[in-house]
Amino acid sequence: MSTATPAAGSAATTRRPSFRNRVNSLPKGVKIALWVLFAIFLFLLPVLNIPFVTTEGSDFGGVLFTVSTYVLVALGLNIVVGYAGLLDLGYVGFYAIGAYTVGVLSSQHANLSWIVVVPIAIAAAMVSGIILGAPTLRVRGDYLAIVTLGFGEIVRLCLVNSQWLGGAQGISDIPKPPSAGLFEVPSLDWSSGAPVVDLGTTSTFLKFGITDFVPYYWLGLIVIGLVLLFDILVKNSRVGRAWEATREDEDAAELMGVPTFRFKLLAFALGAAIGGLSGALFATKAGFISPDNFILLLSILFLAAVVVGGAGNRWGVIVGAIVVGYFPERFRDFADFRVLVFGLALMLLAIFRPQGLLPPRRTVRAKHADAREAVLEEGDANV
Repeated sequence: MSTATPAAGSAATTRRPSFRNRVNSLPKGVKIALWVLFAIFLFLLPVLNIPFVTTEGSDFGGVLFTVSTYVLVALGLNIVVGYAGLLDLGYVGFYAIGAYTVGVLSSQHANLSWIVVVPIAIAAAMVSGIILGAPTLRVRGDYLAIVTLGFGEIVRLCLVNSQWLGGAQGISDIPKPPSAGLFEVPSLDWSSGAPVVDLGTTSTFLKFGITDFVPYYWLGLIVIGLVLLFDILVKNSRVGRAWEATREDEDAAELMGVPTFRFKLLAFALGAAIGGLSGALFATKAGFISPDNFILLLSILFLAAVVVGGAGNRWGVIVGAIVVGYFPERFRDFADFRVLVFGLALMLLAIFRPQGLLPPRRTVRAKHADAREAVLEEGDANV
């Protein structure tokens, strides 16, 4: 046993520090500067036209906006699945409620402005999450997944059969957000092999039209930043610790005085609110919505983004949302085979990286602890 322990200790001491640890060791000013530069890069991404990144055959600004909606949905679903440990297969229902709230109140009945209807859409989705969660969160595991799956389909069928919601024809002429044409942003042209400023395809910052989708992407980035700030504050609070305790062992958390049902309901409500916000942005950009936009497959893709990225890690689910939302459009040249390739890639990831691309710290710590325990047990067996 004495011969195995130093080996394990030397392996632990010679292990190279992870990328996360190296970043955390940087001075605070350097980290802030890196974040600012990264944010500027994200805003400039649709006008840089970087080769091998820009999609062919589809508008790159529209693709980036779609990715931003997936990121928003993944952040909201991560609260439910990753933080609270609740399996939700009907998250597309909240997405649809947010979109239809904007469509109904801004184009059909009330004719309200966009700034007014978006908070109403968030509130409507949150209330629907409370209404769904209050009677169903007393069940767990597979039963909760079945109930939420039914909720998503019920919402879609109600949209199809409700004429005041547009029925199967949907809702059209959804107004755009108020524009703020502050300045023109030129784009780069790489066709000559070197970047050349192209003033003919400029985008006006936050001037929302029907042909240029880049301002919608910028709006999505601003909303993502606000949601990320909210996510960090909530996760590091007493609420986040209660979610973690509930996820790890609900019975033990209840015995320790944590009102698990109340915190699970809160997770459901907050996740639904972010899903409704994402649906509101989608309806704003699309200008037309119908029940066919909110099928079950979309809910499965939302969940896949969380699982692929790493449930419980906000940065991981962002990466997962980018994988799910961007790569099918990037490889559109494969035509129908791109779906097959995408499915095979997800299967391989599930087999060889079941914890996700960027698992949360608790998963990494547990994996390292299991590895150390296996080394010690092997040393005891050799002795």
